[in-house]
Amino acid sequence: MKTPRIYLDHNATTPLRPEVLGVMQRYLAEAFGNPSSLHTFGQEARAGLEEARTRLASGLGCAPGEVHFTSGGTEADNWALLGCAAARGQGRIVTTAIEHHAVLHSCRHLQKQGFEVCLVRPDPRGWVDPEAVEALLDDRTILVSAMHANNETGVLQPVAQIGQLTRRRGIPFHVDAVQSFGKVPVQVDQLGADLVAVSAHKLNGPKGVGALYARGGTRLEPWIHGGGHEGGLRAGTENVAGIAAFGLAAQLALAEQSAHQRELGRLRDRLEVGILGALGGVQVNGQGAPRLPNTLNLSIAGVQSEALLLGLDLEGVAVSSGSACSAGGEEPSHVLLAMGLERRLAAGSLRFSLGWGNSEVEVDRVIALLPGLVRRLRALSA
Repeated sequence: MKTPRIYLDHNATTPLRPEVLGVMQRYLAEAFGNPSSLHTFGQEARAGLEEARTRLASGLGCAPGEVHFTSGGTEADNWALLGCAAARGQGRIVTTAIEHHAVLHSCRHLQKQGFEVCLVRPDPRGWVDPEAVEALLDDRTILVSAMHANNETGVLQPVAQIGQLTRRRGIPFHVDAVQSFGKVPVQVDQLGADLVAVSAHKLNGPKGVGALYARGGTRLEPWIHGGGHEGGLRAGTENVAGIAAFGLAAQLALAEQSAHQRELGRLRDRLEVGILGALGGVQVNGQGAPRLPNTLNLSIAGVQSEALLLGLDLEGVAVSSGSACSAGGEEPSHVLLAMGLERRLAAGSLRFSLGWGNSEVEVDRVIALLPGLVRRLRALSA
């Protein structure tokens, strides 16, 4: 009998929950109208769109009119940075060296247009000190951007403290909450955030849909020009099926958040203890810092990530070496390098990210498989 496959790459994307798929099918096959149309078909679609907006707003602790749907977290991050920069004009943007490329590459683009970009490096745990951010804030600062949870290490950043600093100075604050929303509480007022990016496919919703929260009064240029969709800020007929599914996926994730994350934390800790107990030359990246309950990032000396990934995949186990968006690149993780890891050790990193559907049996199978694979690869390398 074929051994069941094990999926431990939930920070890259998540399986669609059956009830979420059911909602998508309804809006694709039955309530398929254009939500801008006045007839019954259109109004059915509009009702699904606005119900999802209300669900997202409830989860974020904001008004429904402050939620604007996008094609995903990357677009939401781009819109937050480029839209804010366009509205406020030349100045300094402060962000961190461990951000997702959606933020870092947007900043690089703005830098070419004459904006000053300052990167704050983390400590060896991967945690950014709010005082290091504060040291860069001045009258020229037009935006601060910081992720809530790092997608590679799972380290939770002190965004609430950073938000207090920006609020005192009247500087807009953008939070990339793509990895945290649905896993830990993300309340915009508690974070002190003016702009927050979230994504559906990180919490068992569909790919291709996300949202940007924009606090009322925040100066933000329209992102796509055309009709008056999304409050006149992002033109184009909305992806109703994906958005409705996002709304339900978020509602389910938030309702189950506490219990689910406790269980994932227990499984993650079991995996961590099991691997460290069976193997030498392994370090936990992010250890000692607050982390998402589902994420374990390990650097394993004497092996390459690609060989580990392929070896585990041959055994039916799916993991990652870091961000799925940078897979295939030759460079080690920019996050781990920013944390001060030596390049060879960074090149031997694995990310295990657990989620809906994972079990203790699966964790124990990985604990049994990985040490033998590492020893074989080390022997070949030697």
